[in-house]
Amino acid sequence: MPQPTQNDVHVDAILTGISVAYMQDADNFVAGKVFPTVPVQKQTDKYFTYSQDDFFRDSVQYRADGTESAGSGYSLSTSTYSADVWALHKDIGDQVRANSDAPLNMDQDATRYLSQQMLLRQEIDWATNYFATSVWGTDATPSTLWSAASGSTPIADVQAGINVVMTATGYKPNKLVVSYAVFSILKNHADIVDRYKYTSADSITADLIAKVLGVDELHVMSSIKNTAVEGASASYAQIGDKDALLVYAADSPGLMQPSAGYNFSWTGLANSGGIGTNTSVSRFRMDHLRADRIEVESAWDFNVVSAPLGYFFSNAVS
Repeated sequence: MPQPTQNDVHVDAILTGISVAYMQDADNFVAGKVFPTVPVQKQTDKYFTYSQDDFFRDSVQYRADGTESAGSGYSLSTSTYSADVWALHKDIGDQVRANSDAPLNMDQDATRYLSQQMLLRQEIDWATNYFATSVWGTDATPSTLWSAASGSTPIADVQAGINVVMTATGYKPNKLVVSYAVFSILKNHADIVDRYKYTSADSITADLIAKVLGVDELHVMSSIKNTAVEGASASYAQIGDKDALLVYAADSPGLMQPSAGYNFSWTGLANSGGIGTNTSVSRFRMDHLRADRIEVESAWDFNVVSAPLGYFFSNAVS
């Protein structure tokens, strides 16, 4: 046998230029993109809401010479928000840190893991409570599901939803949020492909679909979650199921500015400003554990401000 062998001249070692972690792209998450964010200094508070009925009622009257003008006004009410605090930590033991090999960076890896966890929690919170039925002004299921082999009309269905919202509020919806399952169907739907007949289906982007459907933005929920408890076999599912949400959402918050919803983001957490204006990332010593603790903490309240500014498509595809 020739000498030396491969095993004689090489000892397997950890590569320092590569590691594998299943990190979802931040662009896969839509919760922070739908409603405008309102940074708030108090964890709970109130905000004013003007009566829509009063502003849309035609109250101006003809004024005869020598008479007073007609009088009118509007009513005000208050609504509340409450930004719940969410938190998670990972401890890095002294022995683990001392024995870790390159390319592991224990603090950085823990921070990225915790940041991903916070994005996932926020997405699940938004999807569970606002990407759902019985939340918005209108719930509808297409008479022919958009995934049907023939007869479905997603463009007309979305336009009908736009008309419903405009009639009820005077505002044209500017955002459509869809699950990845719905996006996959729309991207290959004959009515949409026909509008871009000289473009391959792979080149039909969310922006192009948005133009066809008549909205400014199309947001695709592309994140997934593992619903199994720790230690059990993984069970993965897409967040967003088979639904779509059409809304008018303001570009930015402001006085007398309507929006389907707002994200009230509490900035009062210590060390906030890491992942977002409402997020705190801290590192501190746990002497009794002989470990360093990396902790992420965040506080938000997604709040429906005007339900009529939303139109929800439930089970739009099979």
